[in-house]
Amino acid sequence: MKYKDYYQTLGVERSATADEIKRAYRKLAHKYHPDISKDPQGESKFKEIAEAYAVLKDAEKRQAYDDLGRRPAGESFTPPPDWQQHFNTAENGFDNVDLADLFEAFRRTRHGAQAQREIPIPGQDYEIVVPVSLEQIFRGDRIEVSAELPEFDANGLAHRVVRTFHVKLPKGAAHGHRLRLAGKGGPGYQGGRPGDLYVVLALQPHPLYRVDGRDVYIDLPLAPWEAVLGTVVRIPTPGGPVELDIKPGTTAGTRLRLAKRGLPATNGGAGALYAVIRIDVPKTVSANERNLYEQLAAASRVNLRQHLEKEATP
Repeated sequence: MKYKDYYQTLGVERSATADEIKRAYRKLAHKYHPDISKDPQGESKFKEIAEAYAVLKDAEKRQAYDDLGRRPAGESFTPPPDWQQHFNTAENGFDNVDLADLFEAFRRTRHGAQAQREIPIPGQDYEIVVPVSLEQIFRGDRIEVSAELPEFDANGLAHRVVRTFHVKLPKGAAHGHRLRLAGKGGPGYQGGRPGDLYVVLALQPHPLYRVDGRDVYIDLPLAPWEAVLGTVVRIPTPGGPVELDIKPGTTAGTRLRLAKRGLPATNGGAGALYAVIRIDVPKTVSANERNLYEQLAAASRVNLRQHLEKEATP
């Protein structure tokens, strides 16, 4: 489990009195209360403060916390054997237990007494990153996501379990889009509401398309004669194949725009698809093809380097 320094969270010394702990809690709770704080991390800080106070304000829980020793915040550790015996937990039984959940179990089980009324503490919010394909976003698919979340066992300890959810991708979803699954996060304490689970979409690289906002780009290779003479090509788009008219004299780098062939937007519209022309020169040619190229070179009056040759003349 990960060690949490509750004294550091409240900004008090380990020797602080109960009154000092209470004053520190009230000051910080007011500062970071979600209804007051403008800090974007205010809600998570408020939860951490409430969790620390719930342990340190109780003499027995504070003593049990102090018995764990002092460690750097965030350090992984295993509770001593007497803790394991107290909770009837095997040697590795605490591997996936949160420290806050351990003290919640302590509160529930100490001396077999009925739990005291505590300040309701909301459950923790969790966030997972889920890879999605361009096709899934375009179609608005229903995807399956899995997250490792805490769940209370019969002894009151929260162990990590894998839970699976099915999520419908909304119209206009894109890379970085954050979907909220209300109440699907960590369980609350003392009657507090459960936390939320946030699913962050990560658009994966595509073998054909590049995405810029709602617009989609695709490279379109042409042979030299196709660029010179013009042609009609069939290209893929996220919504299905289309035919594209290539005008004679099309140059490399030209962007041909297909309106509303990109990704859908929240307002019902859609981005565009851009076919970016790339002229590919054959690496090998037959004898007949070479002969034709030589005839073209001899007959052509085109001098693409005229401006360079002029500058290079002494």
